[in-house]
Amino acid sequence: MRRSLALFGAGLATVLSTVGMPAMSGQASAASSTMTIGVVAPFTGADAALGPKYQAACLAATQAINGQGGVLGKKFTCKVVDTRGDPADAVPAVRQMYATTPNLSLVIGCTSDEASTVVPIFGAHKTVSFCMTGESEFDAVHFPYFFRLVPPDAADSVAMTQIAKRHGYKSVALAFGNDAGSQTFVKPAEAALAKAGIQIVSNQTLDMSATTFQTEAQAIVTAHPDAIMMEALGAAGVALLSEVYQLNGNKMIPTIGTSAMIDPVFFSGVTTGPIGVQNFISNFDADNPTVDVGGPAYPLYKKLVLAQKGKVPGVPSFPGLLSANGTVHLYDGINLAALAMVMSKSTQGSVYKADILKIAQGVPGAVSVSTYAQGVRALKLGKKIHYLGVGGSYKFDAYQTAFGPFEDDQFLANGTTQMVGPSLGYCNLTTCQAKP
Repeated sequence: MRRSLALFGAGLATVLSTVGMPAMSGQASAASSTMTIGVVAPFTGADAALGPKYQAACLAATQAINGQGGVLGKKFTCKVVDTRGDPADAVPAVRQMYATTPNLSLVIGCTSDEASTVVPIFGAHKTVSFCMTGESEFDAVHFPYFFRLVPPDAADSVAMTQIAKRHGYKSVALAFGNDAGSQTFVKPAEAALAKAGIQIVSNQTLDMSATTFQTEAQAIVTAHPDAIMMEALGAAGVALLSEVYQLNGNKMIPTIGTSAMIDPVFFSGVTTGPIGVQNFISNFDADNPTVDVGGPAYPLYKKLVLAQKGKVPGVPSFPGLLSANGTVHLYDGINLAALAMVMSKSTQGSVYKADILKIAQGVPGAVSVSTYAQGVRALKLGKKIHYLGVGGSYKFDAYQTAFGPFEDDQFLANGTTQMVGPSLGYCNLTTCQAKP
């Protein structure tokens, strides 16, 4: 997102003057038998495909937690808060959330579209937040209640460039939406490609409110790139690739998408159009933080996510969520928060947040657990625990961002994905390496 760090200080003062501090400070009421998780994300607008991924994660994780009796005798419920993918619209939406939700125990979602304006609000209310933002602003500023379970967009761009190098591409076209969440990739991608010696032959910014991209598609085809690197969610991405395909003589140009494009809405739209299933899956890669499909946490996660079919509007294929960036990691985040509440014997963010790091990273003598039920049993026996989730083990830096390994994913015909080739490694802001 194109915002300076200076905006945080000024933005926080403005936000607090308009939002106010509710009596509950976003903490769970002792008198209530339920607690709420706010799913703060775009559910309408250009990035509307993101919200349902996060809602599914919330429903899946809370189903398992509630099935074990909840947390400290309280059950979870999920509340959708639509930011419309706009930082200005997000502030009143979050204000309304606090005004109407006294037992708010956790927030998930908060994308690059609105994180700059809402993360300071969460912190002021002492609400723990797991955000899916890649903005560089969060790379070097510490917000005590903010946790990021995936690397920043700069690392994502480095991973995409690593895929391009593996394929031997010498030139690429960039095609990123004009929404804030997509634009955060552009500068890091330019830098990573330049370092790799890969030429950018076309750089298109896509109006996410448009329904056709003939001009941009023609510019890409005319430039004859070896591949396209892109992020344009939902209908915009479908329209661009379809028009490129038709203008290129009904031949798809190989495409590398961001992890956000591992999305059932995008997959359904592309494969039911002129490109078709086989053309698409043979020519599309996306980088993705590693999903441990062979790990002990995955079977329950898969069962729970598929059980949400019909409960979340806007998801054409629930199997497509199983490796989706956001669904995986926010599911893990909710488990981490719930276990930290049990460990600290408190549902107040100011109390339980410190235990999130201990559980996520492990401490000497900790036993590994992969589900909420296993973690609670171990804690009741007085043991220390280390949560190994669907996304593996989360190692946080000083700014509470987790850097994990990336993989190259390709879609299968049923809308799920599989890792191809070896791991891309641990990608930081400049390079990928085998170990962090």
